[in-house]
Amino acid sequence: DVQLVESGGGSVQAGGSLRLSCVVSGFTASRYCMGWFRRSPGKNPSGVAFVDSDGSTTYADSVKGRFTISKDSAKNTLYLQMNSLKPEDTAIYYCAAGLPANIWVATDYNYWGQGTQVTVLG
Repeated sequence: DVQLVESGGGSVQAGGSLRLSCVVSGFTASRYCMGWFRRSPGKNPSGVAFVDSDGSTTYADSVKGRFTISKDSAKNTLYLQMNSLKPEDTAIYYCAAGLPANIWVATDYNYWGQGTQVTVLG
């Protein structure tokens, strides 16, 4: 019944841009903290960006100034605009929702999308 469906991934050259989307059904996303995590081969999953129910945002230091998280409550959709992409951004990106005690801890979230692959070349 609860689903998070991600899209927008792809392969781009370094310096390029992508916008990821996460469409939520089965619950009202605006009542939860929502965020993006990423997982790359040989590395632990890490938090990327988060938006709280009041609209406040938080970013990992590695993406500040390059990525922007936003939400459209009417469409129950979360977005991640990624600019100036670097090879280190290559990963599977997942959207997540919950009421986390610590926004950086993946296991604190209740709902997850299936993931979308982002590959940055060069």
